[in-house]
Amino acid sequence: MTYSFISRSRITLFCIIVFSFILISKLFLVQVVHRNVYRESADRQYATSAGDIYERGTIFFQAKNGELISAATQATGFKVAIDPSKILDKESVYERISKIVPLDHNDFIMRASKLNDPYEEVAHHLAKKEADAVSALKIPGVSIFKEKWRFYPGATLASHALGLVGYKDAELGGRYGLERQYNKELTINNDSPYVNFFAEVFSNLNKTLFKGEVESGDVVTTIEPQVQVFLEKTLKDVREKYQIDSIGGIIMNPQDGSIYAMGVKPDFDPNNFSQVKNVSIFSNPLVENVLEFGSVVKPLVMAAALDTKVLTPEATYDDKGEVTIEKHQIFNFDKKGRGPNTTMQDVLNQSLNTGMVFVEQKLGKVQLRDYLLSYGIKEKTGIDLPNETSGLVSNIINSPREIEYANAAFGQGIALTPVELTRALASLGNGGKLVVPHVVKEVRYNSGISKIIKYPTLATKITKETSDEITQMLVTVMDKGLKSGLDHFSVAVKTGTAQVADSTSGGYYTDRHTHSFVGYFPAYNPKFIIFLYAVNPKDVLYSATTWTNPFLDITKFLLNYYEVAPDR
Repeated sequence: MTYSFISRSRITLFCIIVFSFILISKLFLVQVVHRNVYRESADRQYATSAGDIYERGTIFFQAKNGELISAATQATGFKVAIDPSKILDKESVYERISKIVPLDHNDFIMRASKLNDPYEEVAHHLAKKEADAVSALKIPGVSIFKEKWRFYPGATLASHALGLVGYKDAELGGRYGLERQYNKELTINNDSPYVNFFAEVFSNLNKTLFKGEVESGDVVTTIEPQVQVFLEKTLKDVREKYQIDSIGGIIMNPQDGSIYAMGVKPDFDPNNFSQVKNVSIFSNPLVENVLEFGSVVKPLVMAAALDTKVLTPEATYDDKGEVTIEKHQIFNFDKKGRGPNTTMQDVLNQSLNTGMVFVEQKLGKVQLRDYLLSYGIKEKTGIDLPNETSGLVSNIINSPREIEYANAAFGQGIALTPVELTRALASLGNGGKLVVPHVVKEVRYNSGISKIIKYPTLATKITKETSDEITQMLVTVMDKGLKSGLDHFSVAVKTGTAQVADSTSGGYYTDRHTHSFVGYFPAYNPKFIIFLYAVNPKDVLYSATTWTNPFLDITKFLLNYYEVAPDR
């Protein structure tokens, strides 16, 4: 009996301790974590239930000094609602309110005519001064309520990475970008504060312990706002100069995949996304669209040849300006030959297609395919953004035709996403590692716990020695090919000009091209890789013309902004 009494006492004590812990935790949540919600709910001037006030976690950019800067946050203001059954003179009410707040006449009259609907919202996002002025009119049937809405302080800045919040049917949530990818983490439960306290305690305990629901909080990105601003301004200027259809760029740390900036033009303002007529603009072509990029693929193939030791940078071939593969003629960009002593370094410096066919023939179809696939060009990168697609490379997997492999050697016939190609090219400078590109580094939960997100690294087929060797060749491309090297920094680069595929009739457009440019630096221990592309630039033939100066502008900005020490 004594034993039974002791056991019951221990169980009772344990229950008391557990309940006390839950009670204290709940009080902490009420008084500290959710204090703003309860404070707003206690506002008696413009009262509204907490469930009607939209709450969502913040997305932050992170400056180079670690400072967090709001990229997507909550704005607080007021809204005007009417009870149509109490509106006696619709025109008079419209005129009085519209003198303070701009209203759409037809919309207001339509809403004010719904006599069986006691609640219609007619104006949103009012400042307190406007709300006070409308309230002072004391119009029967007109009420003011507090409201919150999603606000993007940078407007169009990084819009494709951030995405937007909108309705799908009756559900409000993240629809694109990080807003969608991290919708569960950013969504805050807006239970009314008037729910029975103890019922709420056990309800929350049940959700957490037994349903495994994702805890809400804030998202901290790797995007550096000043770098993002500089990239987007550069893209805007280049697009306007050459009347480009679409343009984009990525700035990434090739060592770990952290993306400092990613931009696309045309873009959109998520604060006013309803004004966008073509919804396809919301999609992120950096992760969702594939393109044939041409000669920027050449270093991947050349690295394979170096790694297998079938060629060296000094190896030569007889460049006649043209080569025929299975009755298909392949030309250099200018249809000119460089003669019998053309080296592999010349092939990269002058971007010679015939030279890359020579490289492919030395490698063989199997090795070419295996090395290209080891760069991850057939797989999704795993980037933390929605709707990622993977490269279209089936022609070098299933086809027995030599021409498919010859074309792939100089970047035609295979289509990749920009982020996929950026990751592959980063492996040339980081010792052969395949990183996971990402834009989120941390989730800070409302409970006070933070989660640093870890991303895996895979190995390509190339060795560290091959990485150094191909890097040296690409530095020479910058110094001697483009003749644009920086005096005190080694920069590895490659340009690319590719015909645009005609998805309607097949084949390629003769008058449309994609210009691309890749570079990483300081070359032998790179902190940055920049990938730039432009679809259908006008009145300019080659990517070296389109991109060399803009690339150098971005490079110089990064070196100065991050105070990178010279490496030569």
